[in-house]
Amino acid sequence: MPWTTRNYPVSWKNFDPLLRKKAIDIGNAMMAEGYDEDRAIPIATKQAEEWFKKASKDDLKKLEYKNVTTKTRKKGPSGARLMDDNVIVSWDMKTKDWIVKSEEAINADSHHKTKGEATKRAKEIAAKRGTKVITKTKSES
Repeated sequence: MPWTTRNYPVSWKNFDPLLRKKAIDIGNAMMAEGYDEDRAIPIATKQAEEWFKKASKDDLKKLEYKNVTTKTRKKGPSGARLMDDNVIVSWDMKTKDWIVKSEEAINADSHHKTKGEATKRAKEIAAKRGTKVITKTKSES
């Protein structure tokens, strides 16, 4: 069940109302992606606080009128469900560049002109996840 401006984690009780609304928005998006509440709350809190510090008056005004309780789940594996997947570096024949993506992902994380750039990005992702990088040649891709 998504959080609302009336039903949210107790740790957000003393937040500024717009900071709380941003945390609700981020938290609901994470839960729609498959994150557990226990994991979503601290991540949403940190991201909302960072956003709130940098938000312009226009950003705050938009958030004030935004409906933060409606999130739809994307098709295919994503978010938390891909966190344990190895990271693949491969050649994309359509775009003619090197891509980085999780094993079961539908879309690439990023596109790169060189294999070295792609491998560097893949290593960053894999290090955060504790997974492996699998690098393919052009002919294997």
